[in-house]
Amino acid sequence: MIVETLLETLKILLIVFVLMIIVEFFELKYRDKIRKNITKKPLRQYTLSSLLGVTPGCFGAFFIVSSYAHGIVGFGALVAVMIATAGDEAFIMLAKIPGTALLIFFICLVLGIIAGFLADKFVKKIKLKISKPCEIKIHKEEELHGKSFFRHFFKKHVYGHIIKEHIPRLFIWLFFTMLIINFLMLRFDIGSILPQNKLALIFIAALVGIIPVSGPHIIFVLLFAQGLIPFSVLLVSSIVQDGHGLLPLLSYSVKDTFYVKIFNVLFGLGIGLILLAIGI
Repeated sequence: MIVETLLETLKILLIVFVLMIIVEFFELKYRDKIRKNITKKPLRQYTLSSLLGVTPGCFGAFFIVSSYAHGIVGFGALVAVMIATAGDEAFIMLAKIPGTALLIFFICLVLGIIAGFLADKFVKKIKLKISKPCEIKIHKEEELHGKSFFRHFFKKHVYGHIIKEHIPRLFIWLFFTMLIINFLMLRFDIGSILPQNKLALIFIAALVGIIPVSGPHIIFVLLFAQGLIPFSVLLVSSIVQDGHGLLPLLSYSVKDTFYVKIFNVLFGLGIGLILLAIGI
């Protein structure tokens, strides 16, 4: 189990590392254009985040988390991508229930945009203090061109910033979080303890969705494919869970991770209860 967890951690770490390099490169090289076309246009952030979120897998979520850490996108975009993403479970849905999967992707895309807008409004209304972005220092003009740019970028940014400051902390959070979860998953069979009551299933789907890895949520895909749970339960599971997408955020800000998860759980429960009330 330790070896499997270590390999899974290294796989995620490599993906996030590459994405952090890409994000930092573009933020350094095209700071003004990014601020003008993305950072200062919230609707574009919500739409981009939701589109990346509905892409199967956790790549889109990783990208938005990296962008959020650099201050390129805001809290609403972070909420949007986590609402929209279904992690690796998206592949299972496409294989087992392709028609329903496409419907869920579309619904989550729309809900992601709405949730992102509501989250930013809520943050401003209650003046919620979220973490400050990991700002990139302003550099001399000569450092942004030619060979000196790449030498500076790899020395100061890839090694001095990403590798020295972010990667060790990210590795520790990823490895030990997944190790604990994998251990618990070996000890408990979630599928065998699920009740038949639809309302209870809605709440359980939301609670299981809090687990920040792909895997536990597959049970809801399989139960729906067998006709054992309603669509509302599967949708709540898809809304609340993020696959591995939220794990990199833990290393950046535990507080923001908590805020995102609380918002997503409440939003998912609200949607699920509405659908259950109308018989879906």
